Amino acid sequence: MSEERKMDSKYMCALVLVVNALLLGSFSSDVGGGGDGYGYGYSPPPPAACPPPPPRLTRLQKAGKAIRKFSRDIVDENGYTKNWKGDDVCKYRGVRCDTYPEKKERAVAGIDLNGAKISGRNGTLDLSNILGTIPELTFFHVNSNSFGGSIPADISKYKYFFELDLSNNQVEGEFPKEVLESTQLVFLDLRYNRLSGPIPAQLFQLNLDVIFINNNEFSGNLPDNFGSTPARFLTFANNQLTGPIPSSIGQASKTLTEVLFLGNRFEGCLPYQIGYLKKASVFDVSRNWLTGPIPHSFGCLESIRYLNLERNQFYGEVPEMVCQLPGLSNNGNLSLSYNYFTQVGPACRTLIKKNVLDVSYNCILGLPNQRPHGECSQFFSDVKPCPYPKYLHYVPCKGYYPQIHTASAPSPPITYNSLIPHR
Repeated sequence: MSEERKMDSKYMCALVLVVNALLLGSFSSDVGGGGDGYGYGYSPPPPAACPPPPPRLTRLQKAGKAIRKFSRDIVDENGYTKNWKGDDVCKYRGVRCDTYPEKKERAVAGIDLNGAKISGRNGTLDLSNILGTIPELTFFHVNSNSFGGSIPADISKYKYFFELDLSNNQVEGEFPKEVLESTQLVFLDLRYNRLSGPIPAQLFQLNLDVIFINNNEFSGNLPDNFGSTPARFLTFANNQLTGPIPSSIGQASKTLTEVLFLGNRFEGCLPYQIGYLKKASVFDVSRNWLTGPIPHSFGCLESIRYLNLERNQFYGEVPEMVCQLPGLSNNGNLSLSYNYFTQVGPACRTLIKKNVLDVSYNCILGLPNQRPHGECSQFFSDVKPCPYPKYLHYVPCKGYYPQIHTASAPSPPITYNSLIPHR
């Protein structure tokens, strides 16, 4: 019972006692006509005392009540929530309990409905009916369900709320402002929804470690402060983003590990500042409208394992420094197919023989599976140069000359899993 309802109950109980006393006083005066105040020897019973207030619900009891109420709106054909009965909410499937730090009291610390495939009686499930009712949550993972509606604004007040996964649901509208106000978040997964509009600059000011927003309908340019993000894993794939890759990306050199820009409408030349990303192991800008030569600064990507530039309009020579990067030459992958490159050196030809480098459908003389001569001629008759061409040859690592050496097999990339909706 809320505090307001408790106060209302106390007030009503006191009011009833007062009214009863007044009525009894009036009755005694009318019947007895004075004297002892009571007629015919009548003595009214003492007024009943107010009942004691109900005991305060514990955090677990409040959460259990909210979850059971939410369950009444669920259509669960797979029976994922069939054991959501009884008082012990910690035994409910997908519910995680722990001790709340401040009060040392047991609480529902997390909801994990990944893959439950539940829906609402009217189609979608309202996020506010569950996410907005348990302030002790530390994570909310609901991949592959039918959640929709607005994200509750109260999540910004949840002191220990660190992870939000709404992937593969039915969330619509612009980028949710409630997320931008939740400064405590470190993991954000909004992929495979129906979100649209621009990506706000405030996103890159949050202290997030993971940002997965691929496979939505986001549009417009990436904000200039993109490089301010401390995130290690970023996926913007398969949206409708336009404009250049922001040059501020180099500011993320201390943290950025994997980034997927593939499947958008990015255009222009790649900024040389990408070469500052010495921790990057995955960089994918495939299937865009990017152009220009590969900046020589890419030879400074000392941790790169997977470099994918395929299906763009890149041209010129493939820098030998890139083909000598140890992470690529030892069990890595370099995809440059469906571009307009014209030349590869000895190190790159070695990677071709090892099936590490794919340069098919380019304009490289003497190599098989290249574009027709007329197609290459037509492209180069109207090629647009990059601005600030001197920076294409700038090598920020200065004196770093990668050597080919034996390396262990690379760990599977994390971000590519985000391109699978049910994971």
